[in-house]
Amino acid sequence: MAQSGVLLTREPAPQAVPVSELPLKVYEAALNTGPDSSCGLATAGFRTAKYLTEEWHQHNYAQYHQAFADRDGSERCRHESQSLAAYAAALAQRTQEDSTAKLGQRLQDTHFWKAELQREIEDLTAETDLLAAQKVRLERALDATEVPYTIATDNLQCRERRQPADLVRDQVETELLKEVELIRNVQELLKRTLMQAVNQMQLNRDHKQICEMDWSDKVETYNIDDKCGRYNNQSTNIQFHPSSSKFEESASTPETWAKFSHDNIYRAERERLASINLRLLIDNILHDTAEDLRLQCAAVDEAFAKRCEEMEDAKHKLEHHLKKTLKEIGDQENNIAALKQAIKDKEAPLKVAQTRLYDRSFRPNVELCRDPAQFRLISEVEELTESIESLKQKLLEAEQSLRNLEDTRMSLEKEIAVKSNSIFIDRQKCMAHRTRYPVVLKLAGYQ
Repeated sequence: MAQSGVLLTREPAPQAVPVSELPLKVYEAALNTGPDSSCGLATAGFRTAKYLTEEWHQHNYAQYHQAFADRDGSERCRHESQSLAAYAAALAQRTQEDSTAKLGQRLQDTHFWKAELQREIEDLTAETDLLAAQKVRLERALDATEVPYTIATDNLQCRERRQPADLVRDQVETELLKEVELIRNVQELLKRTLMQAVNQMQLNRDHKQICEMDWSDKVETYNIDDKCGRYNNQSTNIQFHPSSSKFEESASTPETWAKFSHDNIYRAERERLASINLRLLIDNILHDTAEDLRLQCAAVDEAFAKRCEEMEDAKHKLEHHLKKTLKEIGDQENNIAALKQAIKDKEAPLKVAQTRLYDRSFRPNVELCRDPAQFRLISEVEELTESIESLKQKLLEAEQSLRNLEDTRMSLEKEIAVKSNSIFIDRQKCMAHRTRYPVVLKLAGYQ
């Protein structure tokens, strides 16, 4: 805004009343010529403190011009404000309508995937029920299978209870499998098929659960978007949420969102097809039977004896290593205690050096000198700190070594227990039972 005291260099155009020159009026001053005359003193300096008439008009015109400019600026601001308000209202209405339309489209997409997931869940449930019926058939067939050579079968079942690492397909198992070749083959085939059916049923349930979780999320999302689509400017349950107008880092994109449900349905359909194929395979397996058996008692007994000798030797070697490991654990524990004491012993010298440095930091004025003593104290602190860090690092290494030794000890003890369990199964269970092994004629059905 222009200042009111600015004088124009040219007289502006007349606004209302035309400006005309006033007639000059001549005044004759009465001269005081007396002895007490003050002529020339009373008017001294008056002219220099006043404006000319032309300047007075220029000042008024400046005020008129400034008032006109301010009114014009205010009117322009009002028009711009009204235009901006109208534009903002139209933009808000348009964006809200567009958002509502987008929510409607999103509801359609969500409903589509929700329906697809629901259909797949129903199909997978029906297929799982059919596979469960086939699983019952397998269990009944396995229970109905009569085993002519109970002892050989019992040996195989006992040896299945061996723990991992010893649960190997060794010569003993090979001989046992030869002994009950056909029936064992049938049993193993039925067991594997039964386990496969159980796993397939679990896969069906897992993928059904995944689809159900996805379907549940879709239902919840559909309800949320439906509620959001019903909001309007007259809704009573709307409020400000400034922090909501940002994207979450974990938010998905429309492509990944659709791909997630598509992949879930694809994997569920793949498992459903695998389940159908498995049901057909079970139908074929249940029609296959064989009853051809051969005795290999001597070969099995010899394999048992050799295997027990190997496991006894392995157990003795493990016990020897365990004994050495226990001794090393004790030595390492003593080493850790010595390292901790060494670290503790360094604390007092470090305190002394740091206290000296701290107290010397209070030396006044120029006495606060970087003298040789100061440098030596600093280097002493650094050396002590480095020594302590080295000891701590070595302590960490020693503790890690101790943990490794403890893990090794536990592993050895576990392995010894595994070997003991295997020896017990082979010697006390299997070989003891084989002393009552029936003769060939009885196994052949002649007796």
